[in-house]
Amino acid sequence: MSTYSELDQHIQDLKEFDDKKTGVKGLVDSGIAKVPKIFICPPENHHQTINPINGGTRSLKMPIISLDGFDQKGDGGRRAEIVGEIRRAMETWGFFQLVNHGVPTAVLADLLRSTKEFHQQPDEIKTEYYSRDHTRKVRCYSTGDLYQTKTAQWKDTLSFEFDDYLNMDLESLSQICRKEIGAYIKCLNELKNVLSELISEALGLESEHLASLGCLEVRRLVCHYYPPCPEPELTMGIMKHSDLYFLTILFQDQIGGFQVFHDSRWLDVPPLEGSLLINAGDMLQVQK
Repeated sequence: MSTYSELDQHIQDLKEFDDKKTGVKGLVDSGIAKVPKIFICPPENHHQTINPINGGTRSLKMPIISLDGFDQKGDGGRRAEIVGEIRRAMETWGFFQLVNHGVPTAVLADLLRSTKEFHQQPDEIKTEYYSRDHTRKVRCYSTGDLYQTKTAQWKDTLSFEFDDYLNMDLESLSQICRKEIGAYIKCLNELKNVLSELISEALGLESEHLASLGCLEVRRLVCHYYPPCPEPELTMGIMKHSDLYFLTILFQDQIGGFQVFHDSRWLDVPPLEGSLLINAGDMLQVQK
């Protein structure tokens, strides 16, 4: 059990880290050789995982769904197959990897490159964006719930929120990534229209149902950056969690590390180049 003085010291350590406004990248740049105590995970946060490629159980591989032919309606059409695939994936996994989704490879590559360049900028530039003020549309931070969690997470985040896709304030973003983020969100807005119809049909509803409720409106983009860690076995980039939102569309790089909890075990999800990972959030689970 932690004593009051230990908790007090923990909060002080969190504040000292946060007040620097340089994030985890700042720690790495300072040349640390040990992971600071605020980032060390308790043993219960570490778990055995199964890699379905390297000696794991191949039957546990996450569903891969192609949108090729999604507009072919009618009996026996490809659309009906896709709807069935989405229904089964949502019922059994809550996740699936999406290919042939219409987002150009160049747009994905530009997003990855430009947001990485944002996080790798000099501290004096990034500190202008560092904030825990949730009313700010553009901000960067380390561990969103830093003062409410027992363990800080080994990542820095750039967050961009907007109320209306057609009126995004791209100028508020850093010039180093604003064009690339704008192009990606434009593509996501087109993709969400397709997913909205297909998921509605997978739920046994009219195609326009979710769109009429505004459930799949694009509202927020977060870009996580995971700096090199001197002792990676002691910490984690993201703790186990579920997503509150209706739907999360995740684009991961080729390094890997993403895991899902399925069939009472943690499973590695190897990157599939050019794919997007679709996660049914808590609100969609309620709809189901």
